[in-house]
Amino acid sequence: MHDIYIEDIGKGFPLVFVHGFLGSSKIWKPQINFFKKSFRVIAPDLPGFGKSKNIKSHNCIKSIAKLLVNCLKEKKINKYNLLGHSMGGMIVQEMAKINGEKISKLVCYSTGPIGEMPGRFETIDKSREKIKKNGLQTTALKIAKTWFIEREKAKHFYLCSGTDNFTTAETADNALIAMKNWNGLKNLKNIKNETLIVWGDKDKSYNRKQAQTLNHHISNSSLVIFKDCAHNIHLEKVKEFNNVINKFLNKRR
Repeated sequence: MHDIYIEDIGKGFPLVFVHGFLGSSKIWKPQINFFKKSFRVIAPDLPGFGKSKNIKSHNCIKSIAKLLVNCLKEKKINKYNLLGHSMGGMIVQEMAKINGEKISKLVCYSTGPIGEMPGRFETIDKSREKIKKNGLQTTALKIAKTWFIEREKAKHFYLCSGTDNFTTAETADNALIAMKNWNGLKNLKNIKNETLIVWGDKDKSYNRKQAQTLNHHISNSSLVIFKDCAHNIHLEKVKEFNNVINKFLNKRR
C-alpha cells in the first residue's frame, strides 16, 4: 500500500479530489463536509504535502498521476468521479490519459492544458527564485493571497495559510518543476469523459484562454465561469461551487 495520506470518508459513488500547489486535503474541508453525505469522498495529500509531508515529493506530473491511479486501484475503486484543482487539474488530465475508462465524470477546475501558465501573476522560475531567496513561508503566503479576491481577508484564507506546516521548500520547488515541464495539449482530444471546466474570471494563475482551450479541445465538455472569483472559487463561493459540482455529477446522461 502506498504511504501517502488519503482522506476517505462517506458512502456512495467515489468522488476523488486532487489538490494543487501548496495545498493538501485540508483545502477541501467545505467540500468534504458537503459531499460526504452522498458520495464516498477520497482526498489524498500528494507526496510531500500535508499529512504526506514526510513522503518523498515528485517533480513530474505524470508520476504523481500514476501514483494516484495505483492508490485507487489498491483501494479497489474501479470507477469514480474525479476533480482536480490547479496543479491537481494537470494531474487529473494525466489520470484521464492513463486510466480514462475508470473515470465517470471529470472536473478540471482553475487549471489549463500547459504547466508554464501564460499570464500567470509571475513566471514559475520567478516563484522558484523567491522561495530560495525569501523562504517558503513568506513566498507561499504572497502566492496564496493571489488566490482570493479579498486576499488575506477572505473567510477561508486560513485554509491556505501556514503553508510551512503543509510542505517543505524542496517539495514546493519540485512541484513548480513538475508544472513547468508538463504539457497536456496533445492529449486533450483523447479525453472522452464528460468534463466540466470551472474557472473564475479574476483568476491570476490561469487566464480565460486556457479555460477556453480545454473547453474547445475536450469534445464532451462544458465551461462554467464564476464572476468575481479568483483561483480558489471553492473557498470564495462555497455554496455556489458545491451546487454546480453536485448538479454536474448527478446529471443523467
